[in-house]
Amino acid sequence: MAMQLNASAPSGMRLTVAIIGNANAGKSALLNQIVGQDTAIVSAVAGTTTDAVLKPYELIPVGPVCFYDTAGLDDNTELAEKRICATQKVIRKADLALLVIGKNGIDDLARQHLALLLEKKIPFIPVFNFRDLRQLNDVDREVFERYKGAFVSAKTAEGIEELKQRMIDVLTPLAQEPPLLADLIKPKDVVILVVPIDLAAPKGRLILPQVQALREILDAGAMPIVVKVSEVDDVLRKLTSAPDLVITDSQAVKEVAQIVPASIPLTTFSTLFARYKGDFSAQLNGANTIDALHEGDKVLIAEGCSHHITCDDIGRVKIPNWILKYTGKNILFDYAQGTDFPDNLNEYALVIHCGGCMLNRAEMRRRINECTRQNIQVTNYGILISKMMGVLDRVIKPLGK
Repeated sequence: MAMQLNASAPSGMRLTVAIIGNANAGKSALLNQIVGQDTAIVSAVAGTTTDAVLKPYELIPVGPVCFYDTAGLDDNTELAEKRICATQKVIRKADLALLVIGKNGIDDLARQHLALLLEKKIPFIPVFNFRDLRQLNDVDREVFERYKGAFVSAKTAEGIEELKQRMIDVLTPLAQEPPLLADLIKPKDVVILVVPIDLAAPKGRLILPQVQALREILDAGAMPIVVKVSEVDDVLRKLTSAPDLVITDSQAVKEVAQIVPASIPLTTFSTLFARYKGDFSAQLNGANTIDALHEGDKVLIAEGCSHHITCDDIGRVKIPNWILKYTGKNILFDYAQGTDFPDNLNEYALVIHCGGCMLNRAEMRRRINECTRQNIQVTNYGILISKMMGVLDRVIKPLGK
C-alpha cells in the first residue's frame, strides 16, 4: 500500500529538487520560470544567490515539492566556502537535481558537477540554458542525449514545459511513499500508541512520528488508543480482547515489553521509521556493532533536527549512558544535528541515527548509503535501544524481520 504525498505534507515527506550549477548559469531565472513567479532574485552579478532559496510548489500530478535555488558551485567570493557547503547540504537531500549549464556549455566545472551527481547516485537532469542565444555544441549534445537533458531559455520560457514533463517523469515514481505501518494493520484493528510525557515532550502537542502513525492508523480504518506508559496496564485490562499492535516510544520499550504480553505484537516508532526512511537491513546489521566496540572507539550520534538539549535528552544523554553501561567500555561520542552530517566518517566505529522524521527519504537513504560506502556501520535509535534492552527480536517481528 503506497501513500501519495499531499499538499500539506511535512517537509520530511516532500520531494526536494535542487537547482545547481555555476554562477550566472541562470538558476534563479529558471526557478522563477518553473514556478511562475519571482521567487529568486535575478542579477547579472555573480554571487547574487547566497543562502539557498526555498520555494514550496505543487507540481501536478506529482504533488508537493520543495525547490532549492542554490549558490553557484564556482562561487569565488569571500563567503565562497560557506556558500558551497550550504549548496552541498541541499544536494545531499535532493530527490532530483537540475544541473543548469550556462552559455559556456559543458566545461571542466560542469564535468565535476556531473561526476558528483553520478557518484552520489542523485537523479538529475542536465538543463542547458540560453536557448534563445545559442545552439548545443557536440559535447553538449552528447550529455543532453545520454542523460535526457532539457534545452531551455529562462528568459523567454522556451522549453520550460518540456522540462517540467521530464521532472514529472523522474519524480512520479518517487512520490509513491511506502507505508509507515498501514501494511501491518487492517480495518477495525485496535492499535495502542504509547507516548511518554517527559521533559523532551513538546508542550501541548505530540511529535511528528506519533502524529504520522496516528494519522496512518486512522486512514487505514483502524482504531488507535493513545496512552502514557503508566496507563498501558490499565488499558490492556479494560479491553475485552487483546490489541492487534502496540507501538511505543523507544526509550520506554523495555518497560512496555514487560507489561504487554508476548503474544501481542510490539514495535517502536523509531523502528518503523527505520524501515520507512532507509535501508532497514543495514540498520539491523549495524546494531550488532555495539557488541564489538573497543575501548576508546568513537561513535557518532546524528539527529535530523535541531532542538534544545534537556537533562534527559534521548540522543545526548540517555543513549550514551545506555551504551556505556551496556559495553562497560570508555566509548567517545560526537554529535551532529539538522543538516550537519560529516562527509568523512572514517574516525567512527558506528553511526547511530535518529528516526529521521524531519529528513526526507532521499537524504536519509543517502546518509545510510554514505556510511555503507565508507564501510562504517550505521543503525537507528529504536533498533539499537531495543538491542541493548534485549527485546530487538520481539520489536522487529511484527515487521516480518
